[in-house]
Amino acid sequence: MTSSSPPENPKTAIRPIQYSDLEAVEHLTTEATDIDSNSCTVVFIRQLQQIREWYGLLMCLSWFPNPAQHDFCIYVAETQQQIRGVMKVSPFNRTRSTWRVEQVLVSPNAPTLEIGSGLLRHCFETIWEARTWLLEVNIHQKNTLGVYRHNGFQPLAQLTYWEIAPEELEKLASREPDLPNLLPVSNADAQLLYQLDTASMPPLVRQVFDRHLQDFKTGFLRGLIEHIQQWIEQTEVVSAYVFEPQRKAAIGYFQIKLSRDGSRIHEAQLTVHPAYTYLYPELLTQMARIVQNFPKQSLKLTSADYQPEREEYLEQIGGQRIEHTLLMSRSVWHKLRESKPLEALQLADVLQRLQPARTPIPSRMSWWKSVPQETKATSMMNGSDSGLKSPSPLSKEINPSNESPDIQN
Repeated sequence: MTSSSPPENPKTAIRPIQYSDLEAVEHLTTEATDIDSNSCTVVFIRQLQQIREWYGLLMCLSWFPNPAQHDFCIYVAETQQQIRGVMKVSPFNRTRSTWRVEQVLVSPNAPTLEIGSGLLRHCFETIWEARTWLLEVNIHQKNTLGVYRHNGFQPLAQLTYWEIAPEELEKLASREPDLPNLLPVSNADAQLLYQLDTASMPPLVRQVFDRHLQDFKTGFLRGLIEHIQQWIEQTEVVSAYVFEPQRKAAIGYFQIKLSRDGSRIHEAQLTVHPAYTYLYPELLTQMARIVQNFPKQSLKLTSADYQPEREEYLEQIGGQRIEHTLLMSRSVWHKLRESKPLEALQLADVLQRLQPARTPIPSRMSWWKSVPQETKATSMMNGSDSGLKSPSPLSKEINPSNESPDIQN
């Protein structure tokens, strides 16, 4: 009697996350964090804890259009009733032309390339409004990086995460910053911030981000959701920008997410116009003075490889590099190739419009009909005139000339 063996390649199902999957997903995330810890995974663990507490509300918000509709886009890969992988995506801009892959985690006991590619391709085929996909991956995650490259992602920029110790922040806060035109941020300043954001990044990065004016405005519902989230996380957000009166433009901007209870690190976003890099010391000093009003914690910043002045100054003030990541993007052209491979394209399909609609019928003197009437008339007149003026040589032979030489007697 022979025993039936299980199939070698069991089918993997990709579906949205359910409440019963949260425990298995948290266990999978913990395993991935122990193997290769990074900031994105730590943030994802916090998000899972909030999802467990507010699962019902998040599910209701995902059913109708609202600012938080796509904050709960999580998919799991299930094989033989076991969670093998998880993936979280979200829109990167308001128009949802660019989507971001926030996290892709695969169980250590599962094939990384197969499960990861299945999760990615499911989102590519499901979310049709996305023209570009964006993600960030730690440079030391070789397996995950290989999955992204296998699915068409290309490097866009290199990012470095910096951490400034509380002692260094106290030194920076000891002096008064020279920022006479530092103003608070409101929706009326969206145009200025949009222009600053456009000028502060390379053209390729700007094309992938695809931000517009509405990305720098905060609506009522979005503001309400952000305040509720800050109340839950015990955080506070402070933002300001530097106005240049002569050019009537914003030349610097910062936003700090501060921890009220000191349980997490302070996080800051900094944008400076490339022509005003002298603002780095002043803006860092201003942020250091704001941080002094909260429990002592380090300040976390990000720099890109196209911002050498920022990296140089952060090294001068004693900033520590804590993580290196790679920003990658995938254009919509990969999706078109997947929907119809090049091998399936026939020459007749490509040149379909160049083929004649019916069989051509030859006709006599078809070229003569295409000649304009004026050209025909001119040619006929020229032919008649030449016949009158120049007799043929044959007529000269038959009718000799009447003129004869004089006869001398």
